Amino acid sequence: MSGEAPTGRAGKGSRLRELTAELRGLEERLRAGGGADKVRKQHEQGKLTARERVALLLDEDTYAQEIGLLVAYDQYEGGAPSAGVVTTVGRVGGREVVVVANDATVKAGSWWPETIRKILRAQEVAMRSRVPIVYLVDSAGVNLPYQGGVFPGQYGAARIFYYNSVMRRYLRVPQIAAVMGPCVAGGAYLPALSDIIIMVEGTSFMGLGGANLVKGATGQTIDNETLGGARTHTEISGVAHYRVESDEACVARIRELVSELPVPGMPAVPVVESRDPARPLEDLYEILPEDHRHPYDPREVLKCVLDAGHLDEFQADHAREMMTGHARLRGIQVGVICNSRGLVREKGQPPKFGGIVYTESAEKVAYFIENCNRHRTPLLFVQDVSGFMVGAEAEHSGIIRAGARFVEAMATATVPKIVLTINHASGAGYYAMAGQGFDPDFIFSWPTGRMGVMEGDSAVQAIYGTQLDKLKREGREPDEKLKAEMARVREDYEQQLDAKYAAARGYVDAVIAPEETRDALELALGVSLNYSGPHLGQFILPPALA
Repeated sequence: MSGEAPTGRAGKGSRLRELTAELRGLEERLRAGGGADKVRKQHEQGKLTARERVALLLDEDTYAQEIGLLVAYDQYEGGAPSAGVVTTVGRVGGREVVVVANDATVKAGSWWPETIRKILRAQEVAMRSRVPIVYLVDSAGVNLPYQGGVFPGQYGAARIFYYNSVMRRYLRVPQIAAVMGPCVAGGAYLPALSDIIIMVEGTSFMGLGGANLVKGATGQTIDNETLGGARTHTEISGVAHYRVESDEACVARIRELVSELPVPGMPAVPVVESRDPARPLEDLYEILPEDHRHPYDPREVLKCVLDAGHLDEFQADHAREMMTGHARLRGIQVGVICNSRGLVREKGQPPKFGGIVYTESAEKVAYFIENCNRHRTPLLFVQDVSGFMVGAEAEHSGIIRAGARFVEAMATATVPKIVLTINHASGAGYYAMAGQGFDPDFIFSWPTGRMGVMEGDSAVQAIYGTQLDKLKREGREPDEKLKAEMARVREDYEQQLDAKYAAARGYVDAVIAPEETRDALELALGVSLNYSGPHLGQFILPPALA
């Protein structure tokens, strides 16, 4: 991975550093897939593993972002690392692509419910930005004990083939499918609905039913190679287009095919030469406080992330609890929306709490978003928000209407939206700062991210506040049972607020280490700038079909 060189000055005991080390350990375990024995078996079959295939496909020594690495890590008793599928955004020949690779070391690459959601998310990235998508197929099909969460429903496996069809017929998103192992039953429609199908001789099979099913259904005895092997589908059925002798040859052919694709148009946003940030990314370990409730200077954070650390701040003296402005990231022009933290004092006004959205800041951000949208400038939301202000003064100032304007401006902006969660992502403030429900192009979190309706202490107050007030009036303390109940609520919230919990459920695309921030954001922006049309929802049909 590329990135700015660390300085090694950060304190060893920082909370962010500890959480990052914990994340690294978890990622290493998940990337091992089904374990050394399963990897060895894959190699003995003459096959590369999913991650080996992806690494060989993508440009060497370039940054790639795996999407959904943590999905399902805390489910199925740990038996479904990454839900058995590797979904990655990277570059092939300098061109951004999306890759979906079944991990056959995990239950033979079979599909869990979360596998479907990961594949759909990868397809949505490709559709929204019109970038090529490559499928490396090596799957035994549906994980039958969980078929109820895989087969039926609007977002069941059928949705994959719906997206295949829309990309192929209307969006003209290049789809390349390599069958590098089994591809059975309905799963065979994924390559069949792609533009190109490659099969590997001796190890790949594609068919609506395998040899055993054929014998049971028809009484016909036939082996899988004759039924649906690479030679069968390239010489007899004509279903596949290329036959290659090995995984390595297959990957080389895919790289060649990508190089032959039409070049995307120039991005609508100006891109200049990249400049280093004013501070190294490693300094982020020093800047963020040990306690997530404590204030810090977001400008110092931005100095580590933005080119030359420069933010051309918009309305810098007004509603300072929200920072807006123009900047560049690796030369790419972006509009930055960033929550401030700590106490904010303005002349002649009562102090405001940073991280809270007030009426004035909601109006300010809405106006800034609309300007960026008019100028086709992508938006970067640097999120550390605790919610909207409440109380009589806030309500009387029209915060509901101002908040609605903020949300509407963000939701209807057609430019790319990238989200980076630093600490809090709470309440309706999380929604307004381009939460997942509003289809941002990418949403990342640092290990310190905390996503939830509210913090644990606030939840305890909401649930037990009346009871606690009554005890206080009576001059009594909570008994041990009540204390235990409140402690359990805090513990539950603490677990569910963890960035890894959000990532395990696909609420963020990835939890990234601070030193990866510029690489991750640059790649996300690069992907999104492949398409200068509207980025709204999963996809927008061409004007002639709308």
